[in-house]
Amino acid sequence: MIRIGRGALVAGLAVFVALLIATPILAIVASLLQTGDGAFAHLAETRLGLYIGNTLKLALITGIGTAVIGVGAAWLVTMCAFPGKRMLEWALALPLAFPAYVLAYAYTNLLDHPGPVQSALRAAFSLGPRDYWFPEIRSLGGAGIMLTLVLYPYVYLLARAAFLQQSVVAFEVSRTLGHGPWESFLRVAIPMARPAIVTGIALVLMETLADFGTVSHFGVSTFATGVYRSWILMGDRIAAAQLSACLLVFVLVLLTFERTQRRAARYHPAGKRMVALPEFQLTGWCAWGALIFCAIPTILGFALPLLVLSHMTWEGGHNLFGARYIGYATNSLVLAGIGAFLTVGLALFLGYAARLSGGITTKTANTIASLGYAIPGSVIAVGLLLPLGFVDNAIDSWMRATFGISTGLLLTGTIAALLYAYVVRFMSVALQTVEASLAKVTPSMDHASRTLGRSTGGTLLAVHIPLIRGGLLTAALIVFVDVMKELPATLIMRPFSFDTLAVQAYRLAEDERLLQASTPSLAIVAVGLIPVVLLTRQIGKSRPGR
Repeated sequence: MIRIGRGALVAGLAVFVALLIATPILAIVASLLQTGDGAFAHLAETRLGLYIGNTLKLALITGIGTAVIGVGAAWLVTMCAFPGKRMLEWALALPLAFPAYVLAYAYTNLLDHPGPVQSALRAAFSLGPRDYWFPEIRSLGGAGIMLTLVLYPYVYLLARAAFLQQSVVAFEVSRTLGHGPWESFLRVAIPMARPAIVTGIALVLMETLADFGTVSHFGVSTFATGVYRSWILMGDRIAAAQLSACLLVFVLVLLTFERTQRRAARYHPAGKRMVALPEFQLTGWCAWGALIFCAIPTILGFALPLLVLSHMTWEGGHNLFGARYIGYATNSLVLAGIGAFLTVGLALFLGYAARLSGGITTKTANTIASLGYAIPGSVIAVGLLLPLGFVDNAIDSWMRATFGISTGLLLTGTIAALLYAYVVRFMSVALQTVEASLAKVTPSMDHASRTLGRSTGGTLLAVHIPLIRGGLLTAALIVFVDVMKELPATLIMRPFSFDTLAVQAYRLAEDERLLQASTPSLAIVAVGLIPVVLLTRQIGKSRPGR
């Protein structure tokens, strides 16, 4: 009798789960073998270069912008003392509650030609429509700024969690050697937090690749808009799948680079003293500079657009507290809560299985399971509808032949199918965060736990989960808010008459009813605020002495 070891069984189950998550992506890849009507060849000759150029430029803008804001702000609120620090610790994460397309609506209303800013400028200086130059918000640069303001909390939360977990010994040595805040930041904090920072930037870049609402509203041609046009406007599913495969190449490069950067070194704490970290007291212009640096992204990414949306709702929006919007909010909360729980739970299983096996098989399977984040939700929906439709038809045919009963569609158009799409779409968010957190747990802790008689599962529950609590909360926060904001997959795969806040906002905006669209947009922000604040504060408490 052949006995299968527990490690091999866990690895095999992890591979099965990863392949199940990757099913829609595999369906997209399989569609490349089909022959289309030549639409992709035409796109390659005319638009593909534009898609590649704009996508790369957008990724460069958001990558640099989110890295500077996220890492800088995380260091300042974690390691420095200045006025307003305690409030900014959680306020810096608030833009995460905004979908990028909602931010685009707000700033378009504010900065466009008929908007209040340009109208006040013309009135103040008696200018005509062509007598002055004003930056165009509907541009690639404008889209990059919108995405940067919304996505920098990804880097901020992961970098802050990493800074909070760093050893006090390293900073005491740095102070002993005469290093000030800036030198300690560059020589001590950044190298130790490098896995979390790289993970955050990778998540930002994949979210940028998959964004559709912002670039579509601003008229910027990227791979995401190309997929939508090929599928919806041209009706060519094969061309859409081939463009989606190009997106897969981009995300594969990102994931490979991120994992290569983490492979060469280990980032365990340089000591066991988990006490309050030393704070650098900032005074004078340094204190004001830190306050301004942290306040600007909070104001531009949250406070100002919130005021604009509130004004739009006041002018011509719907009743935010009506029964209809309470129903939309309930649906959104239920989907977001269950989706976050399932995604983080599966990510913890996959990450821990890869840690246990240490083999190339589980690592490759996890990489494949992480590909969905760079794919637009509409593409994932199509990739899921194909296998789910096949299973539904197979069950229906068998039931008809065996019992003479038609089962109809059991999976397609259900909450379960929609949650499946969310897990596929946001697995990379949770998995990369969990893996980065697990990488900080020294292998000696696993060995000590096993020596004391704990099983593999017992070690996970008693050792790893308490140590990586901040990372798990960060992953849950990101997935929760992302599900709240997800539009294309929800629009396509939701059950009949099951609408969410995002679907309602899209419908109104599509009809050019932007004032009315501000109401569900504002509700998305309001619903997302509570978990953002609570979980961000909980992350801050994950370090003793705070």
